[in-house]
Amino acid sequence: MPKSDMLRTRIIPCLQLLDQNLVKTIQFKRPSYIGDFANTARIFNELEVDELCLLGIRNTRNKTTPDFKVLKQVANECFMPLSYGGGIQDFETAKRILAMGFEKVVLNSASFRNPQLITKISEYFGSQSLIVSIDVKKGLFGRERVYSCSGTRTERYSALEWAKSVEEKGAGEILLTSINQEGTWEGFDIGLVSRIANAVNIPVIAHGGAGSIKDISAAVKDAKASAVALGSMVVYQKKGMGVLVNFPDRTELKKYLSNE
Repeated sequence: MPKSDMLRTRIIPCLQLLDQNLVKTIQFKRPSYIGDFANTARIFNELEVDELCLLGIRNTRNKTTPDFKVLKQVANECFMPLSYGGGIQDFETAKRILAMGFEKVVLNSASFRNPQLITKISEYFGSQSLIVSIDVKKGLFGRERVYSCSGTRTERYSALEWAKSVEEKGAGEILLTSINQEGTWEGFDIGLVSRIANAVNIPVIAHGGAGSIKDISAAVKDAKASAVALGSMVVYQKKGMGVLVNFPDRTELKKYLSNE
């Protein structure tokens, strides 16, 4: 079955948690305060979004575990599918989060340090419960490299190599983030998304850089992403303007994503 037919296009708000606050970064740096996590999650619940993804963006770097109190509150507030990543280093932590009511866990740094964890979670809970996050940054001469630990640690893999590897190990989805584009409103790295989406047989969630519905359409139609994750677009009014928790107009989304 073609990947495009496996599931309808999901538009996923992707929220960053830092010290019990919601923040938004630009290229993984300079986190700006957005607001209270519970109120924001409640708004997205009322907006009936497809899914909600929460990322504890400094847990691994700061060697802290997930804030289970925060996660429990979100799980109690929301009725849409939830995923969480950040500070998940072992099976028991993943198990605890899934038991709270989260449908999926997101692994990044642990997938490099403890790759067997991918397989263990996938075999125990099913691959649909596991997203592997791949953060990619272009350096000099456009050379791409995969990073872990909130974009501070260079890994030895290319994005393509690592995507194929995590698929083989049992990942159910890939959250593919362009560090260069993240928070810029300049659009997804379409070339990167296209290469990965066409090389694996699991859904690829494009993340990093969305600034308009046209960008979403390009990621899905041109690059063949199965879903998109939005940050700035759903927490700000517009680029350079104030905080406003929102969701793209569904009529416009239908217009740009329609195959007709």
